[in-house]
Amino acid sequence: MPSNNEDLVNASGLKPEETRKLTERQPDGPEESNIVKRLRELYSCKPTMDSYEIYTADATFHDPVGLAPGRDSIRAQFDALPKLFPRADITKFRLLETPSQLPKSILLVDQDVAYYRDPKASSPFKTVNSLLTLQLNDAHQITRHTEEWDHKRETLADDGFFGMLNEGRKRITAGLTNVVMGKGGRGET
Repeated sequence: MPSNNEDLVNASGLKPEETRKLTERQPDGPEESNIVKRLRELYSCKPTMDSYEIYTADATFHDPVGLAPGRDSIRAQFDALPKLFPRADITKFRLLETPSQLPKSILLVDQDVAYYRDPKASSPFKTVNSLLTLQLNDAHQITRHTEEWDHKRETLADDGFFGMLNEGRKRITAGLTNVVMGKGGRGET
């Protein structure tokens, strides 16, 4: 496995330096506007029940911390976030042009989220830049939601032994979150 994460393509199929340079665009129609609205709710730690309508029942969410299969498991991950960070401010949110070599069913978002452990704090506990790669179906619902910090690919199960260990840890983390949040995590709605 290459030691430089910049050499690896991220979930979009592009290198991090390529996705960082993509042009911002406006949502194309009400379906994309709804997805943008719901993502903002999720990442600002203000999810509602309607926030999850953008996902199919069997959608997957994959980020550097967890791997959540199914809408209920995704809900558990985002519902748990406000318990850790009662305040999150989205300081940058850019819907990106989808390059012509990628399917039109891919939405890309570059965002910065400032997370606060104390909602009254003047500075965040941590600010995270991430690339969201969203795979949509024909009904404009998300089937796969991948978040990569700094646009960089994380190790995957097919990256050898350490990749397999990392993926196992992510599944365990998501499973524990499901238990704590009282969600099944097996695709139930």
